[in-house]
Amino acid sequence: MQVQLFSGFALPFSTVLVLLPPSETKAIGGEGAPLDLDALSFPELNPVRDKLVSALADLAKDVPASLKALDISERQVDEVHRNASLRTSETTPALLRYTGVLYDNLDFPSLKKAEKERAYQRLAVASALFGAIRGGDPVPAYRLSGGSALPGHGGLRTVWKPVLEPVFKEADEFVVDLRSGAYSSLARIPHAVVVRVITSEGKVVSHFNKAHKGLLARAIAKSNSEPADLKSLVKLAQKAGLTMVPTGEKTADLITG
Repeated sequence: MQVQLFSGFALPFSTVLVLLPPSETKAIGGEGAPLDLDALSFPELNPVRDKLVSALADLAKDVPASLKALDISERQVDEVHRNASLRTSETTPALLRYTGVLYDNLDFPSLKKAEKERAYQRLAVASALFGAIRGGDPVPAYRLSGGSALPGHGGLRTVWKPVLEPVFKEADEFVVDLRSGAYSSLARIPHAVVVRVITSEGKVVSHFNKAHKGLLARAIAKSNSEPADLKSLVKLAQKAGLTMVPTGEKTADLITG
């Protein structure tokens, strides 16, 4: 059986890929070695990753320009300093790096060892800086959002779309797309099942959107069996106590309350 290495151990290749949105906030620090692009999944993306890491680190030399490009305030200047040390700072697995409502509800630290290993392989994060990374990929803290534009490179959609779409197109996994708007625009994934979160009245929600996506990701990590299609995904969600309803061949709604 083929295996892939994450954080020092080997995992069997997964048949499902759950693509999560990232978070603006990141956990600081880590115990891993500095960034090594060759340690990341989807190596076809490395040329663009290298270009963007260099551009973001160079931009950090000009603090006012960084604040403007990243659309952050002077109170967040530490984010610029972290970008300056992208190639030298400590790394940690992606599922420990990203924070916020979705990742609080995923609650990766509370998973059992086997469940963490499944999460590392089955869950991936859409990233403005790295394109897409699996949950166990070691990454540094950084600040860059999907709607940002870097001087000399323009909008990230223009940068990522030509390289990300072919990578996803060639993926032979069952793709569950939980990305948010800005990150969905970085690459289309026509064969993916797109899940949205709505209330029982049919209204799209924001806070509960992230929370329920985190709960779904957790359920997929905890399950011994992998969903291979929409029908089995719905069954898995329902078994975990979530209400999921198919709305088309490749769409489904998670219903809150």
